[in-house]
Order: sequence, then C-alpha cells, then structure tokens
Amino acid sequence: MSDRRAELAANLAHVEERISAACAAAGRERDEVTLIVVTKTYPASDVRLLAGLGVRHVAENRDQEAAPKAAECSDLPLEWHFVGQLQTNKVRSVAGYAHMVQSVDRLKLVDALAGAAARAGRELGCLIQVALDAESGETGSRGGAAPNAVAQLADAVAAAEGLRLEGVMTVAPLSGPYAGRQLAAFERLMEIASCMRAEHPAANMVSAGMSNDLEEAVLAGATHVRVGTAVLGVRPRLR
Repeated sequence: MSDRRAELAANLAHVEERISAACAAAGRERDEVTLIVVTKTYPASDVRLLAGLGVRHVAENRDQEAAPKAAECSDLPLEWHFVGQLQTNKVRSVAGYAHMVQSVDRLKLVDALAGAAARAGRELGCLIQVALDAESGETGSRGGAAPNAVAQLADAVAAAEGLRLEGVMTVAPLSGPYAGRQLAAFERLMEIASCMRAEHPAANMVSAGMSNDLEEAVLAGATHVRVGTAVLGVRPRLR
C-alpha cells in the first residue's frame, strides 16, 4: 500500500468513526448519512485512491479544476457534486459531468441549468443553497439564497425540464445570528427543509456539515456531510 493510500485510508476510517459516533448520539442509523469527500485542490490521483477505498461521492467547487478532473476519472463509479458558487457561463461545462449541483441560489441559474441539462441530454439533481446570514432578497457572503426565497426557487427547479429537486444545502455562516452556532444553524436548515418537503415530498436531501462541524449536522438531521480536510489533509494554497 502506498504511503498516500495508507494516509487516506486512515483518515477515512477516522471520519467514519466520527460519523458513526454522531449517528449513535443522535439515535440515527449510520446508513442515514452519506459522506461526500470534497476533493478540491487535490489531484485526480487522490480521487482514484479514494474510489479504490470505497468513496462514491466527491465534490468540487471550481469548474476549471473539476471539469478536467472528472474527465480523467470518468471510468470510476463516482457521483460528482458541484458545491461552489456557480456563474452562468460555467453552467454548460458543469452540466456535462456533475450529477448534482448543490449551490442553486437564483432563478437565472435555474434557467441556465435547465437549458444546459437539455442540451447535454442529462438530468441534474439540484439543491437549493440556503444562506442563513442573508436577509430578505439578499445573497449570503458564501453564496446561497435568503430563506424566504427558497420556496420560489424550489418550485422553479421542480418545474424545470432536466432538473430534479433534491433538497437543501447550507454552509455554516461566519456572520449574522447563526455565526458560531452551527447546531442552531443546521436546525434552522432542517425547518426550511421540512417546509420544502410539504410541497415537494421527494426533496429529502439535507447537505450540511464539514470537517469541523459534521457532528452538529448529523445531530440536526443532515442526510449528507461534505468533508474535505479531515480526509485529504490541509489544503495547499490556491495560486
């Protein structure tokens, strides 16, 4: 076993222990939570090692890095999640490889994704990104739509050909009333998700929690956690 493969295997085992313990503490079954490994800034060789270790969901946040990486790993049994703020001029590229876009936060993006999915002959899963630091009509500092815009966006995704409404996503905010209160933030996300399911019962995915706060996300009820550093190590600086 290579040194890097051994390192990733050990890190994955530790993250698995954390998720399992969090599920037990929350009274949930382990299979209720899916691990998504965020592979941004790391090479395709690491993605191959992760796939060999049983990882099936990987995430990227920059198309210029994700597109060639996904192409290089197209033979692997992976689902690719796009989790970054997405500009409409990148939508056509993202629609070619992503299975799910977790950062839908405006109507213009819904329209662009629907058009790109149709051209690619694909169906894209979509999550509405919720900004818990945003007031009505605003966008969050890390992307996302204000809570009161979620229903309209959800309806638009559900009605769009080529798109499939899957649920909601958030990033724990750095400012506003939920700053430093990850559990409260994720509980608020669960309330928003519950309201969405009242209108769209199949949209039951809740993506929340990262390396530093996955336990709080699992306790709140997240179905998916996005973990990068805890699996791959401290990220190199972007140039």
